[in-house]
Amino acid sequence: MERKIQSLASLGTKNFTVYLDEVTLRNGGVRKRIYVDHPQASAIVPFVSDNEIIMVNQYRYALGRETLEIPAGKVDNSESPEQCIMRELMEETGYEAKHITWLYTYAPAIGYSNELIHLYVGRHLKKLETKIDGDEISSVRILALEEVVGMIKDHKILDSKTILALAFLRSLV
Repeated sequence: MERKIQSLASLGTKNFTVYLDEVTLRNGGVRKRIYVDHPQASAIVPFVSDNEIIMVNQYRYALGRETLEIPAGKVDNSESPEQCIMRELMEETGYEAKHITWLYTYAPAIGYSNELIHLYVGRHLKKLETKIDGDEISSVRILALEEVVGMIKDHKILDSKTILALAFLRSLV
């Protein structure tokens, strides 16, 4: 087990904090570690029919391009992962799900972050008269599940939560 000696530096943002820590290793050695203290997040595979899902296009600054993903977002302090994904689904797509089912929870960056992402499946969707968050989402698309799987196989979708949710879902169906 590694034990923190001290935090050498930190950078805090609205959504997370990054620490540069000095730690003692099991063998007595000393190393530096980067640690990202990140809130949990939720994501959903929203089915509009048995074989069609809603996806969103979103610009990702770190990649320098738009990506195609399932709807997702960070869990706010006062909400559960389930409440988060219901809110995010509405904000990002304009839909609400009458029924959600937990699929899986995973750690996307286990080597340096404590973030957990909760994956859900949404069914019995209803389109609401609401405006989509244009600051985040550039477009909402309804795609055949097989088309999305093909896009993953062709490396057109790189987002880990999307890939994992669909791979996990397809293995169980």
